[in-house]
Amino acid sequence: MAAQVQRMSKLMVKTLRDDPADAEVLSHKLLVRAGYVRRTAAGIWSWLPLGKKVLANVERVVREEMDAIGAQEVTLPALLPKEPYEATGRWEEYGAELFRLNDRKGGDYLLGPTHEEIFTLLVKDQCSSYKDLPVILYQIQSKYRDEARPRAGILRGREFLMKDSYSFDTADEGLAESYALHRAAYQRIFERLGLDYRICAATAGAMGGSKSEEFLAPAAAGEDTFADCPNCDYAANTEAITYALKPVDSADVPAVEELDTPDTPTIETLAAHLDVPASATLKNLLVKVDGEIFAIGVPGDREVDMDKVEAHFAPSEVELVTAEDFEGREDLVRGYVGPQGLEKVTYLADPRIAPGTSWITGANKEGKHAKNVVAGRDFEVSAYVDVVVVVEGDPCPSCGTGLKLDRAIEIGHIFQLGRKYADAFQLDVLGQNGKPVRVTMGSYGIGVSRAVAALAEQHADEQGLVWPAEIAPADVHVVAAGKALQTELALDVSDKLAAAGVRVLVDDRPGISPGVKFTDSELIGVPKILVAGRRAADGIVELKDRRTGEREELTVEEAVARLTA
Repeated sequence: MAAQVQRMSKLMVKTLRDDPADAEVLSHKLLVRAGYVRRTAAGIWSWLPLGKKVLANVERVVREEMDAIGAQEVTLPALLPKEPYEATGRWEEYGAELFRLNDRKGGDYLLGPTHEEIFTLLVKDQCSSYKDLPVILYQIQSKYRDEARPRAGILRGREFLMKDSYSFDTADEGLAESYALHRAAYQRIFERLGLDYRICAATAGAMGGSKSEEFLAPAAAGEDTFADCPNCDYAANTEAITYALKPVDSADVPAVEELDTPDTPTIETLAAHLDVPASATLKNLLVKVDGEIFAIGVPGDREVDMDKVEAHFAPSEVELVTAEDFEGREDLVRGYVGPQGLEKVTYLADPRIAPGTSWITGANKEGKHAKNVVAGRDFEVSAYVDVVVVVEGDPCPSCGTGLKLDRAIEIGHIFQLGRKYADAFQLDVLGQNGKPVRVTMGSYGIGVSRAVAALAEQHADEQGLVWPAEIAPADVHVVAAGKALQTELALDVSDKLAAAGVRVLVDDRPGISPGVKFTDSELIGVPKILVAGRRAADGIVELKDRRTGEREELTVEEAVARLTA
């Protein structure tokens, strides 16, 4: 089937020599400079013709693989009523990230950040029997989240394109099968797109549910940090890493001893005063959760990961205590808080504060600390929660080898939701025994527009973009060096390639120097570049591989044969 020739003389594409002033990451710089996208407002982007083709190619790959597992495509509205999200609690849980609006009659609506509620209601309306299930539904649609700090171009916007799919089964075994189908489909999608990725254990967050995995594309611009074990196949987002509790024998630890430690309100000052490592001390962070104060204990040499703390208490709001919170609280001495004797405060701790471990910590008296304070003997932990910031070299939870940390872009996320949303809307179908069966669900997302940015981050060099063939805006970029004969040959070979089904972008712009055209061809990043240049009169063209830089001179017939093979 013949393909269309895209002539740059008629194409809306304007390349830039310099990086945009507000661009911080590689994909933002290159996608703007190469004429793929343009900023409309903070976190809102317009896709130009070349960018739209790349985006459409990613959509095509996603759609083909979703269809291959039997998923059915639908399109649901982006403008949604408040009531379904209120029923699940997410009208409030999403907080400031949710775009809320009113119609002319005062009705409450939102712009959809994700569609679990609406898909659940759709299946409730359409499916009444176990014979109607299992079913997998999906859509590729714009989503909306009011990011506080939209950044990094299309990597973190307020409007973005996403594929979200949902599975509906009558039993947990069926959910596991639907989850496995999506997991395998995602692997095929990202491999076809040419993305380097890792499958990592993840937290469910506001989505809810049990099992959750992320697909992360390693990149310097990534906002996620993941841990990768060099010895086994363990990989996880650092927010999802958990460690087993390992109690120790404290029979030989002496009784608690109070120490005079004036002017030591911080771990650093305390460790210096006592000449002990910070790891021997117990840091107690105080937070407020819906107004109630909680204490969180971690080793003194470790930082608290507030994202983990917030995930533990979600959907409740978490904030650090202030000086005012200590007023009127004789049990809380600022800078000298210890877990022993905290009767009015719920005490949580990291698993490193295991039963039997001994610590130096606050004595709950001004200018005093206590040593030989033993977990389980001198204080009790209400709940253990992994809340420390994971650092390079922390032991792998699976094999104990020191972990490696890397930055990555989240490109996909899959969840076993279970019955959270089915319970909210009483999604039942008639079972084989004639009794109602509560449906169980899975939710599966791919950042379609984000995948384009991830590809730009991973597939670029000093000259510009280097698109994988599957998603490039064309198969070959034909460059007419400038003279009439060269342009005539470029258009001729373009027509021959297109007739054979090759997607062609031809630079036939008049009045543009050969140097600028060559630079633009490198910047735009089509996999093959075919130049009609100095030997055009002899019917000879130069074929260049954009990725390897290899060049060879061929006749037009040889070039067409090579590119259509």
